Amino acid sequence: MTATDAFDRPALERLYAEVERPLFNVVYRWLWQRDDAAEVVQEAFLRLWAMRARVEPATARPLVYRIALNLAASRRRRAKVRRWVGLEAATPRDERHPERLMGGATEDARVRAAIEALPEKLRRVITLCELGEMAYRDVAETLGIPEGTVASRRHAALQQLRRALKDLAPPTGGDDGRR
Repeated sequence: MTATDAFDRPALERLYAEVERPLFNVVYRWLWQRDDAAEVVQEAFLRLWAMRARVEPATARPLVYRIALNLAASRRRRAKVRRWVGLEAATPRDERHPERLMGGATEDARVRAAIEALPEKLRRVITLCELGEMAYRDVAETLGIPEGTVASRRHAALQQLRRALKDLAPPTGGDDGRR
């Protein structure tokens, strides 16, 4: 790698400006906690910067998504353990779930439950495609799977979500085929 190919500070700043918001959206839908999602995004960029000597600029975007998803998955696992041993009960409910304070909490809870009910491999694809606004090629690279698998998992996830939420929204004309 030449000096001009290196992943440097300006490259990191450009990447951050480009993907911070969609990456936050993906991580938030994974964790459902704004503060935790913001911390995960920050940590993902810190880890990307720490490994900058081994990062090619062309692969930095999918790599930061992969890092963030792995961090979010680890955080979810830790949260499940905390709930299991009763540590989460010590946290006031409104601090843990600020979205309950907003209107539409019932619908939000149903959408969240439907997304949570998806198998992890489908949840990763749907959050990256729909919330991260990533193209199939980028999702495939991020998750290390073929593009066709991304398409089939997205389709399966959308079908499951439509079935689970069929009474919340008017029926759609099917998969929009935009990717």
